[in-house]
Amino acid sequence: MQLTFDSFPNLVLENESVLLRPLQISDVENLLEFSINEPDTWNFSLIRANGQENLVKYIQLALEAKDKKTEFPFIVFDKKSGKYAGSTRFYDINLSHKTVQLGYTWYGKDFRGTGLNQNCKYLLLQFAFETLAVERVEFRADNNNKRSIAAMKSIGCTVEGILRNHMPTLGSNARRDSIILSILKEEWFSTVKPNLALQLS
Repeated sequence: MQLTFDSFPNLVLENESVLLRPLQISDVENLLEFSINEPDTWNFSLIRANGQENLVKYIQLALEAKDKKTEFPFIVFDKKSGKYAGSTRFYDINLSHKTVQLGYTWYGKDFRGTGLNQNCKYLLLQFAFETLAVERVEFRADNNNKRSIAAMKSIGCTVEGILRNHMPTLGSNARRDSIILSILKEEWFSTVKPNLALQLS
């Protein structure tokens, strides 16, 4: 029988370095500092959370998608600093096809390059492949977002290609090219999991 996110309404993923728990509307308070002080975080995002009003809308939209069972958003808590660090989520959930996408990931500037992302991705991928038993986890990004692409490659994602002129960018008439990356189940167990485990700290 295929497990679903309904089986884990209060899903918490954690290790010694990080804790991911379901995002709540009350988390506006926990993320507001980033929203006000680090607006560049959402330069490549299709849904921006810069400023309190946008942050509230960002979380409301995520929770509406969770209710529709198409997304499962988390808030990220960094255990080393004892502070909330950002957010991430599963989206485009299609468990009948055994696929999910992983994205909408962002962290405050102080948490980038600290190993936090590797810990988060390890927990999320482990849950997807080993509990939900999906066959494929997909990642997408604006092809100009070099930092995000480098981060995805560093955890073991394989580049599949570019969707040209794929979607509009926020607040302009321009359209973006989207890069598509993925990890398959056999890749997780054979190479990605052991290699990513070596990066954890």
